[in-house]
Amino acid sequence: MTPIRTIALVAAFALAIVAAVWLWRSGDGLAVNKGASGEAGQAQGTGKPLVGGPFAMTDQNGKPVTDQTFRGRYMLIYFGFTFCPDVCPTELQVMAGAMQKLGAKAEKVQPIFVTIDPDRDTPAVLAQYVKQFDPRLIGLTGTAAQTAAIAKAYRVFYEKVKDEQNAADYSMDHSSIVYLMGPDGGFLAFFPPATGPDEMAAKIASFF
Repeated sequence: MTPIRTIALVAAFALAIVAAVWLWRSGDGLAVNKGASGEAGQAQGTGKPLVGGPFAMTDQNGKPVTDQTFRGRYMLIYFGFTFCPDVCPTELQVMAGAMQKLGAKAEKVQPIFVTIDPDRDTPAVLAQYVKQFDPRLIGLTGTAAQTAAIAKAYRVFYEKVKDEQNAADYSMDHSSIVYLMGPDGGFLAFFPPATGPDEMAAKIASFF
């Protein structure tokens, strides 16, 4: 692994920790269980978790979708971008692995990849990208305003970072957490980096 990619992975993990703390602080009485080993977190609520909510985006086929499109199914959601060199592909592979391990139960789950780079990640780009991981994976993009709205709803940090060597190029810094939402759209759990497909599948199945 190159030094640049190593730095990127460290930065992404740091962002995930920041996001996990933000999840803990964002709820009205929300407690998030997260062991020292970095295991999946789960809401144990005395209040309503402030994660998730209404959104309007466009899928990889150019079809408008909203949060209501997925009602009745569990949503397994990850935010990233297609130009991401390491972290995003790794997390999407874990999601795909978890879907495979769920077997027939996977029919209850909709895996979703939301881009935080809508300028480059058009529906056509997403269509080519998501099929590399799992045929069930849906890619969502939108306008800058729609992207900002869904990121705010899910407490996702993202920021464009200019390339000092090439003013026309850029990358994206972003938090790296997989969210599990219930059939009613409510927050159930999150999975930080280093969560494996076995652990993810087991946690998802525990809600069925």
